[in-house]
Amino acid sequence: MDLSTRYLGLMLENPLVPSACPATESLDNLKRLEDAGAAAVVLPSLFEEQLRQDERSLRHWVSHGSEQHPESTSYLPVPEDFTLGPDQHLERVRRAKESLGIPVIASLNGETPGGWSAYAERLAEAGADALELNIYRVAADPDVPGERVEEDALTVVRDVRKRIKIPLAVKIGPYYSSLANMAARLVSAGADGLVLFNRFYQPDIDLEALEVRSRLLLSGPQAQRLPLTWIALLHGKVRGASLAATGGVQNHEDALKMLMVGADVTMMAAELLRRGPGHVKTVLDGLTQWMEEHEYASVAQLKGSMSQRACADPAAFERANYVKTLSGYHV
Repeated sequence: MDLSTRYLGLMLENPLVPSACPATESLDNLKRLEDAGAAAVVLPSLFEEQLRQDERSLRHWVSHGSEQHPESTSYLPVPEDFTLGPDQHLERVRRAKESLGIPVIASLNGETPGGWSAYAERLAEAGADALELNIYRVAADPDVPGERVEEDALTVVRDVRKRIKIPLAVKIGPYYSSLANMAARLVSAGADGLVLFNRFYQPDIDLEALEVRSRLLLSGPQAQRLPLTWIALLHGKVRGASLAATGGVQNHEDALKMLMVGADVTMMAAELLRRGPGHVKTVLDGLTQWMEEHEYASVAQLKGSMSQRACADPAAFERANYVKTLSGYHV
């Protein structure tokens, strides 16, 4: 049974990759995930906000008191010459790379063009085998048109691509007016693969404290339909770029569905938080057993077999599915 798959140009032993989440924070957990069979790991994200705060703090201390002794500034490098960023995050990448035998994918999370993207180079220097750039933006300003939001994202991708030679995956949300077009443009801007999708986290209201609260709800099986549909639509249409499915993958059946519509890897977070790193082995065992029972010799054989391009009824992934679903429901 050949479970191998190629993702971002990396040859992986199987298609199961834990995504950026608390389950990939500690080195102990990372080792347990590797022992359970994870083919690669995505480390927790470093956020644009962290880097901007780091830069503000540095600027303050570089300039603090300089007005008392003007000549003192000549002994200090300008802030732009500093390499900024939390050293602990870099150390996490280094330690993971030194300790694991599987690819380590670093994660950088931001939304707007700016100097923070230069940190991608430091993550690559720390030993990351690839970088996942998570572009998360809530376009809530009515004065900012959609074209500006899209161009900002493309600018970030181009900037990061110029700074690193390692493979680059771009993780996006589904909220673009023409997602297929945006996917193609992201690949043209330098993405080697797309991760579909990051989650749109919504706050909650605390009725007693009358405050807005951030409360994480772990994803369930209902979340998988959106990436499943779009991967089916994009498979083979984005210049050979890798596609990763994330959201709602809980068991081997979910993973199989994602592979069949064209995913190169299936990522998992919520179920690892619920069940622990050993769940990777459970999913792998189920995947292997199903493929044996249905006489599939490899992941490559089933990959994309149920995508829109391969489906006997391509319209099932578009408006026809909408009409059929609603007209077929009876109370």
